Amino acid sequence: MSSTDPSRADLAGAGPALFRLVRFWSRRWATASAGQQPGDTPLVQDIAVLEAVDAAARRGEVSVTDVAHQLGLDRSGASRMVGAAVDHGHLTRTPSAHDARRATLVITPAGADVLTAAHAFQEEVFARLTATWDPAEAAALARALRRLADETDATGPS
Repeated sequence: MSSTDPSRADLAGAGPALFRLVRFWSRRWATASAGQQPGDTPLVQDIAVLEAVDAAARRGEVSVTDVAHQLGLDRSGASRMVGAAVDHGHLTRTPSAHDARRATLVITPAGADVLTAAHAFQEEVFARLTATWDPAEAAALARALRRLADETDATGPS
């Protein structure tokens, strides 16, 4: 492959573009989907925890350590966020079926409602951002994003 190969040109700038989008949307989507103003953190943090529990649950029981890994936090920071989500009724702690010393995190019906609303908002944002795109291009991006997310979930961030 030569350095002028069109596929290389197509890939140029993709990494910075991805991180620019992550920076832009990382707090905005949670605030907007929670119906809160910027700076209001309780529900925003709960949504982040619920997203982490939901993603980690695909591999089995979820612990605070799993949430910390998903969110890129230390265990004590994740523990505080999990505690708040429990206090708000969005998560419960139950004894692990495999290790009595561990607690398993489970999303409550109220937490599931919050997560469903957050996902609906995320779908709405995607639709708005790609509204002027050719439908085939929007579908291709949707497939690529799901694949990237699934592969990241499977291997973890590097």
